[in-house]
Amino acid sequence: MKITTTLLTIALMLMALGAPAMAEEIELKFELPEPFFGGTPVDYWGPNLEEESFKPRPAFKAEAGTKIISKGKAVTSSDKNPALGELKMLVDGDKDYSKDSLIELGEGVQWVQVDLGAESTLECLLLWHFHEGNRVYFDVVVQASNDKEFKKDVITLYNNDFDNSAGFGVGEDKEYKDNDKGRLIDGKDTKAQYVRVYGQGNTANDLTNFVELEIWGR
Repeated sequence: MKITTTLLTIALMLMALGAPAMAEEIELKFELPEPFFGGTPVDYWGPNLEEESFKPRPAFKAEAGTKIISKGKAVTSSDKNPALGELKMLVDGDKDYSKDSLIELGEGVQWVQVDLGAESTLECLLLWHFHEGNRVYFDVVVQASNDKEFKKDVITLYNNDFDNSAGFGVGEDKEYKDNDKGRLIDGKDTKAQYVRVYGQGNTANDLTNFVELEIWGR
């Protein structure tokens, strides 16, 4: 009882001093696509490949009011003419494993970029490359900036390039097998208008694919 009273007293004192109230947090509910069952197991081992887990992904909590802020926004890319799909498909909400949902970029280091329209607070991102079968995508680097050209004030949110082959430095994140759950990336409350995702081929071929990039924020 004394502890509760003391905490209440402290809270009232902080309010009186004009201290900001703690923001309410909510658990984000992600809509996941239908999983694909089948395909040949990926024949790949790398020093940075994470161990596959079938456990449910831990809940991700964010400030109340957080929502998908990327749907329908403008998309640009290093490859102006994808071999498959259209760039706008990156943020159309279609996360299916069908090739009709797939964007395919050329060889070498490629990127896609979403313009959120204004500076936003990034809570998290969900990224799907191509989850029909088992593939590992190489040199996945996710960056955010208020500079459209990504020449200054660039913040790296994810980097699994273990040998710096993409040229952004050695990353500390793990390579992974793409699946229907997507790769959840913490936005770290970064404030940015643009989000760019790099890649450089995969275990099936030298091309870079994207199905969907879902950006959650405010």
